[in-house]
Amino acid sequence: MAEKMQFQAEVNKLLNIVVNSLYSEKYIFLRELISNASDACDKLKYLSLTHPELGKASGQLKISITPDSKADTLTIRDNGIGMNKDDLINHLGTIARSGTADFVKNVTDNGTDFDLIGQFGVGFYSAFMVADKVEILTKKAGEEQAWLWTSDGINGFEISEAKKEDNGTEVKLFLKKDDKNYTDSIYLRHIIRTYSDHIDYPIVLCLGEAGEETVNSGSALWAKHKSEITPEQYKEFYHHISKNFDDPWLTLHFKAEGNIEYTGLLFIPSAAPYDLFQPDRKNGLKLYVNKVFISDKVEELMPHYLRFVKGVVDSSDLELNISREMLQQNVLIEKIKHGLVNRILKELKKRFKDYEDYKKFWDNFGIVLKEGIYEDFSNREEIASLSLFASSHDLNKLTSLDDYISRVQGEQKCIYYITGDDINVLSNNPQLEAFKAKGIEVLLLTDPIDEFWTQTLQNYKGFSIKHISQATLDLSLKRDDKKAEAGDMDKLQKLLEDLLKDKIGKVTTTETLTTTPAALTVENGQMSIHLERLMRNHQQQTAFASTRILQLNPYHPLIIKMAENISNEAMQDKIKEVGRLLLDQALIAEGEAISDPSYYTSKISDYILQSF
Repeated sequence: MAEKMQFQAEVNKLLNIVVNSLYSEKYIFLRELISNASDACDKLKYLSLTHPELGKASGQLKISITPDSKADTLTIRDNGIGMNKDDLINHLGTIARSGTADFVKNVTDNGTDFDLIGQFGVGFYSAFMVADKVEILTKKAGEEQAWLWTSDGINGFEISEAKKEDNGTEVKLFLKKDDKNYTDSIYLRHIIRTYSDHIDYPIVLCLGEAGEETVNSGSALWAKHKSEITPEQYKEFYHHISKNFDDPWLTLHFKAEGNIEYTGLLFIPSAAPYDLFQPDRKNGLKLYVNKVFISDKVEELMPHYLRFVKGVVDSSDLELNISREMLQQNVLIEKIKHGLVNRILKELKKRFKDYEDYKKFWDNFGIVLKEGIYEDFSNREEIASLSLFASSHDLNKLTSLDDYISRVQGEQKCIYYITGDDINVLSNNPQLEAFKAKGIEVLLLTDPIDEFWTQTLQNYKGFSIKHISQATLDLSLKRDDKKAEAGDMDKLQKLLEDLLKDKIGKVTTTETLTTTPAALTVENGQMSIHLERLMRNHQQQTAFASTRILQLNPYHPLIIKMAENISNEAMQDKIKEVGRLLLDQALIAEGEAISDPSYYTSKISDYILQSF
């Protein structure tokens, strides 16, 4: 009796996207299904290291393609790990959950049961671009019961018990009327050689009475010499291992020799993946030992700030039956990691020379790479040299720290920065007025990680890195314009401190404001206003809140007017009213919320009306 089930809601949406817009060409479905079959063989090959009987039962691992022009069907068959009922439900009824990511972490060395995951991700759904119906007959290695999964891609799916002699999976496509050309052996041969030639298992085309033909070269692409590989082959291998649809921005193929030998084929995508900032996202390298797949998510192989790098690492110096626990503690893994990071940073340094090209990478992954300044002590200065920042020097072009230093004049020995949420808002921050007047460049940092790496990298090539609130240079400006009387300013400060005592720590005067009447800052060395806001937004309590300081510009006509009338009893309410508005304006300039927006907008409207 078949059990009828509905797709998860997101799958219905995904199927529509896949069929209509995700893939630019229909024939990509075959590449995706072959890749899934290859993954299933990889998993069984690895499992056979500790359970040899499973490998013996399967025989030679291979992928078979059987076209049937009479029945208008196309079948993709593998003798890999197979699936059980739970796998079918979890990975063909829910959204794009490829089991590859979780396979190794559930493997133990003690010979107990393995909680294995199925083989499919989003690529499977591409089958419905060419098929009215899909049937999957599958049997999981080590289990007795086989299962049949059936769906038209619209009305959910059915699962029923079935009979199948061997483990593995058969995906049978009932082709649409306009897609019967996928039973043409010449066309299939062309697609397989173009897109799946690198697959490390034989891909056999089954042609009935004409016999069988192995179509692909069946050798690991990374094991070949670079001169033997075409750009198109690199590109298709990237698509195979990354499951991405873009082309790689950087391809890095090398063989390391010395204390440890390993081959690397690494890619940096040209587009950021959707899950780049998901907390549970794992790094994207596949580890092989002598072409035997070990794991596709070895976190110890690549630092978290390079999690966007895709690729393969193959070493003959690691033990073939290496376990998850051994990977975590293996000294050789650490050496490989060190070598991979050095090569990637070296390649980025080469591409850094072409600003327009490098900026494409930076726009996608710069915020992630900067995490390395905070996390990677040994490489933090090099990563900083490869970083780009918005700057008050030119809002239309990003700058590097080296370019900033090249523009420094006089005795300045600091790189100054300010943090916030928006570049345009930061560029107009009142705290920058004195820096602009004196021609001192300031970096405008808007990524959350900027608040943290600036605390760990405090010096760069002899220059201190300082928030503008910590500037020790003389920012006072020579002025000939009128200034409020000192005595009156003292009284005004006292009145505003009493008025705003629940909101700020103190009121001072400053010589660094030019066109703004008042601004907010914090005590030197305390947490910036922006960092406090980030902490609040992430519901983290700050143990030591910064002391807010309202700075008054004694040269501004409004402040002068308030000081001149400070002893006039009839003007006290008006001065207090304006004082509240000055604080609100200062908060807005810092990107902070004001306590009573209705009061602020009402009073501003009144003042605008009075100006007519």
